Amino acid sequence: MATTNGTAAPLEDATGEYVFLDQLIRRMDRHLIYPLLDHESHAENISPERAEDLRLATYNLLKNTNMVDFVSQLHKDIHKSQTAPAEFEKKKQDVLTKLAKYEEDTAHLSNLLADEAVTSQLRSDKVANLKFLEEQHGVTQQMVDALYDYGRFKYECGQYPDAADILYRFRVLSTDNDKVVKATWGKFVCEILSEEWEQALEEVDKVKEHIETRLFNNPRAQLTAREALVHYALFPFFNYEPARDKLTEMYFSPSFISSIQTACPWILRYLAAAVITNRARLNNSHTYQKQLKDLIRVVKQEVYEYQDPVTEFVKALYVDFDFEGAQKKLTEAEAVLQNDFFLGSSTDTFVESARHLISESYCKIHQRIDIKDLSTRLGLSDSEGEKWIVNLIRDTKVDAKIDYKAGTVVMNHPSQSVYQTVIEKTKGAFFRTQVLSAAVAK
Repeated sequence: MATTNGTAAPLEDATGEYVFLDQLIRRMDRHLIYPLLDHESHAENISPERAEDLRLATYNLLKNTNMVDFVSQLHKDIHKSQTAPAEFEKKKQDVLTKLAKYEEDTAHLSNLLADEAVTSQLRSDKVANLKFLEEQHGVTQQMVDALYDYGRFKYECGQYPDAADILYRFRVLSTDNDKVVKATWGKFVCEILSEEWEQALEEVDKVKEHIETRLFNNPRAQLTAREALVHYALFPFFNYEPARDKLTEMYFSPSFISSIQTACPWILRYLAAAVITNRARLNNSHTYQKQLKDLIRVVKQEVYEYQDPVTEFVKALYVDFDFEGAQKKLTEAEAVLQNDFFLGSSTDTFVESARHLISESYCKIHQRIDIKDLSTRLGLSDSEGEKWIVNLIRDTKVDAKIDYKAGTVVMNHPSQSVYQTVIEKTKGAFFRTQVLSAAVAK
């Protein structure tokens, strides 16, 4: 809530979601923060005080950008005025003047890069390309650097598709590694804000490559870069279905999961939600089982550092084997997901998948299951629960039959012979021995 001196007074945050949002936005570029604030401002039952607070936060976030018209309108809304101060008009003219100057400075090189007769002669060797353009077309290093400055300026104006295109052209020619890295981050953000998810996913790979191969001055700088990437990548992660498997794998990779556990354990909410909803796509495949096993391990390790209803659901079900606790946490997680910018659209899939996981775990350890009891644990009515169990048996092909008269499900858990048990344990011991021998040999 805004106070008379223009600062924001603290608001009650019983659920901790404002603190959670603060953790996210501290790791993001200012242009990526705006969609999160805008989503928050359109939440159901938002109080006038909260809406005013968010409007002021958005204004303070963007006032130093070149998005003059938008910021000017925010200023008028905040002060309930029909006109904005003259400084906004002056800044707008300055921005237009600079845009015209940048366009003039880069016109020659831009025209060349749009000419197929020229680009067809370019190769993967940037030094040779620059020499060719210099000798044949009078291109200078200053012209190339001007592309970088122009792309950044367009970005600050909120003209993201244009900025992405200009930064791409710069990256094709520049041999300045530091600027190329910055241009890659900039293009990544532009593709996100333009909702070009396929291109954004390609940029994830490029940024990751820079992080893993670049020589950093200190380990903390590399950790900070990974921390930023896992936050930025949430946008394609939950908006582009083909990104799901690739990014889940990246987040679970040793260097990234270590960075998440060290610097930003709240990302576990998203990793847990991704794995659980992946059940609907991957069913009980080997890949899914591995994801689930890795998730349980990490949640168990981080239980004293970070918890929220989503990770607590995993803990209750797979660490504590507390079915009543899991159902309670699932209800809480559903409310959290519905209000989460990234996870809102996945809420129904998450709940459906989570109920399947509860059912599967419950069925594994019980011989005879009371339908009414299981329905209660799943948060369903008796009739809904009965339909649910019938569908579960059909979909998972478990060996079970329903006794409608007794209102129970009888599970057939075939017992494994002692000989088979010994064989399986021997195989496991032999495999571990091979792994240890290979490790020692290195």
